[in-house]
Amino acid sequence: GALVFGGGHVVLPLLRAAVVDPGFVSDSAFLAGYGAAQAMPGPLFTFAAYLGAAAPAPGGGPGAALALIAIFLPGILVLLGALPFWHALRVRPGAQAAMAGVNAAVVGLLASALYDPVWTSAVLGPADFAIAAAGFAALVVWRAPPLAVVLLTAAAGVALGVLGS
Repeated sequence: GALVFGGGHVVLPLLRAAVVDPGFVSDSAFLAGYGAAQAMPGPLFTFAAYLGAAAPAPGGGPGAALALIAIFLPGILVLLGALPFWHALRVRPGAQAAMAGVNAAVVGLLASALYDPVWTSAVLGPADFAIAAAGFAALVVWRAPPLAVVLLTAAAGVALGVLGS
């Protein structure tokens, strides 16, 4: 949580490595939860609650609460530690340049998080690409509600899986 500057998506690869690689949550459950979290309003960090609940121990409500505390607490502590110095820091040209650089780096991290694990595990052929492109167009061009786009693209993916079987 303390590593985030500009979006929760930058911790997606870290979360995946922490819960999928050791086997606490399957890759498909991780991606399904991520997709559901994208459809909900609020910070992406709430995805940690799903992961905590889905993990074998402690799992359920206690796991969700523990995961939420673990992901939000570092960022809150950094915020509380930096807040007294923030006004003096933000007017310095060097600090402004550093923040601009960090913002630029976050764009690269977000692109990386989109590519791996999302793109590499979900877009496996031309039909998958068409569904992803249609979902993107629905969000950006037609400004469809995110929940509707998630439901429609999920239905298209299920239909694709059924037709492909």
